[in-house]
Amino acid sequence: MFAAVEETDLGKWYDSLLYPMLLLLLELSEYDTVRSTGNNKMGHLITVSTCSLNQWSLDFLGNRDRILESIKLAKQQNSTLRVGPELEITGYGCLDHFLETDTYLHSWEMYGSILANPETFGILLDIGMPVIHKNVRYNCRMISYDGKILLIRPKLWLANDGNYREMRFFTPWQRVKYVETHSLPTLIQRLFGQKTVRFGDAVIEAMDTVIGAETCEELFTPQSPHIAMALDGVEIFTNSSGSHHELRKLHTRMDLIQEATQKCGGVYLYSNQRGCDGDRLYYDGCAMIVMNGKVLAQGAQFAMDDVEVITATIDLDDIRSYRSLISHGLQSTNVEQSYERVSLDSKLSPSGFQFDPEIIPTKPQAIRYHTPEEEIALGPACWLWDYVRRCNGGGFFLPLSGGIDSCATAVIVHSMCRLVSEAAKKGNKQVINDARKIANVKDQDWEPVDPVDFANRIFHTAYLGTENSSSETRDRAAQLAQDIGSYHIGLNMDSLVSSVITVFEVATGKRPIFKIFGGSQVENLALQNIQARLRMVLSYLFAQLLPWCRDNQRGGLLVLGSANVDECLRGYLTKYDCSSADLNPIGGISKTDLKKFIRYAADQFDLPILIDFITATPTAELEPITADYVQSDEIDMGMSYDELSQYGQLRKISKCGPYSMFLKLYHEWTPRLTPRQIAEKVRGFFWFYAVNRHKMTTMTPSYHAENYSPDDNRFDLRPILISPRFELANQKIMEIVEMSERREQGKSVEDLTVD
Repeated sequence: MFAAVEETDLGKWYDSLLYPMLLLLLELSEYDTVRSTGNNKMGHLITVSTCSLNQWSLDFLGNRDRILESIKLAKQQNSTLRVGPELEITGYGCLDHFLETDTYLHSWEMYGSILANPETFGILLDIGMPVIHKNVRYNCRMISYDGKILLIRPKLWLANDGNYREMRFFTPWQRVKYVETHSLPTLIQRLFGQKTVRFGDAVIEAMDTVIGAETCEELFTPQSPHIAMALDGVEIFTNSSGSHHELRKLHTRMDLIQEATQKCGGVYLYSNQRGCDGDRLYYDGCAMIVMNGKVLAQGAQFAMDDVEVITATIDLDDIRSYRSLISHGLQSTNVEQSYERVSLDSKLSPSGFQFDPEIIPTKPQAIRYHTPEEEIALGPACWLWDYVRRCNGGGFFLPLSGGIDSCATAVIVHSMCRLVSEAAKKGNKQVINDARKIANVKDQDWEPVDPVDFANRIFHTAYLGTENSSSETRDRAAQLAQDIGSYHIGLNMDSLVSSVITVFEVATGKRPIFKIFGGSQVENLALQNIQARLRMVLSYLFAQLLPWCRDNQRGGLLVLGSANVDECLRGYLTKYDCSSADLNPIGGISKTDLKKFIRYAADQFDLPILIDFITATPTAELEPITADYVQSDEIDMGMSYDELSQYGQLRKISKCGPYSMFLKLYHEWTPRLTPRQIAEKVRGFFWFYAVNRHKMTTMTPSYHAENYSPDDNRFDLRPILISPRFELANQKIMEIVEMSERREQGKSVEDLTVD
């Protein structure tokens, strides 16, 4: 046969028959190797993408469009795998809406429209949504390819502490490596002809690699699923999260993501939600791609972009080489039960085993972290922006007192305006359109490129002074307002205060006076509180009418509060005063961190007036100022802000009651303080904490930033009515104090005798 072939035709015959056959045999060999062992040594370059999306609870159409945009961007970067955030179709923070059947119906409708879109073909999709399986609600990952659902993977471990109540809405899938059949909704069956899909803890096996999914909380558990998956041959791990921002928290998350592949090898694609999902939390994005413990790509932690896609090209051969340790091999062979593998008859590597000089592996990079001061400047600012643009607000109103707390709130709004300006300069159409809507600008050529000009359109401040206010605070407030561009007014409200007191005098025949002039503590407190509460009433009046005064008929402003987390913890605020607002961007931030933020902003934002706020004595200015007396916050509270911060961390994070807190501080604060002094401080804190617990039930929704926040409505669930005496605990504390004092007296006698 071969003799009959002319020598000149041999090359053509080879090209037309043998060479293609050889390629086919090699591909089949490669396919069989992966199917049987999951460890093909051909070496493949795969481009993968993960993303951060600014999803919004129950915004089904908007959420779908952002998902489609992320898929489009991933495909433009030649990715063959796209991973999205947790519950991205519904938005993560739906809370009790997850108990409604409409939520599941609309989720399937949106998911079906995504699968039916031709632009979503040619890429493996990992999308998050809730699913009802056998009448049980699950938080799931939907894995699909070319319009076919390959696997529904339910979440194994639910977030159920702190800010999270997932077990209120969902049930964890407690059967590890167990899979069963799920009947798809009629809608999906009609669209795609697919009736069933595998449901459970399984993995996807493509022709050239194996992919496994875990969800958010599972990364933080001691026995994370990626460990078992790695030992069973999974090479690519996806993690879809709804992880919120908290000061200094990112380091913990990043360490866990790196560790996930540093020990086991593999590629880890972390996706996270970004933005205000409709509540107190801000999800801080920072999507990541890590391979073998090294970061290949990292997204922004805070940004105005609704859709951000990051991409990396990885070499599967690097994973297989990394796993060549004897210990990995021995532990892999001891796996008692393997994951069910759902087949994907396609490759993620576009070039197969062939070398393509145009596909270049991504090089490792260092992780980028923000300082706490930068986090305060960026996180609450992005949260405020999402809130005002989505609630159809016309901007913000802030009572600007001249103190550091309202100053910090104003500077955060200034930071928001700067971020909007930067995004507009980069051509972000969504930000530009939102800014025009909020500022009620009809000129389609106007863009918010000047943060001071933009602030003047949407930010309103007022100094609501009384005869107890100082000229220093009035001047500081006016100067800051001028520097950041807010529309500012100054007001003396003495006549209003006097009128209310006169009404009381007419009704009762008695007129209260301040303690410094001979009045009682009861009178003194009432006179302070009426000033604070009248400021709240005036704030809402001005918030509704100031835009109208400026010929802006669009509507009212969001009133901003400015009570910090330490004052909330101690209850050092008037119920229904200026702390009662629509939003409070600093309600979860400590006074110590706020001072550091102001120092940072003075330099970074070129606002030298901020130095005057830092050096001023914190004061409420609710009592008369005399030659011998100026009201001081820390003296009024009977404790410093630094001490309050420590109390808060021990109470919430270390879960201390009065007795255990005293024991911890006994060792930390002695000999600087005596045991009796420590006891008095601890007992004083718990007394005021208990008697003021009722105030937390009415606190303004605050940006969650501190892990010892006393936010009653979500993060810190404790009774309203608590006995402030803590009799048993205080009895035990005093026993230790007396024992310590007896021991100290005994030592003194011995020392005296020896001398």
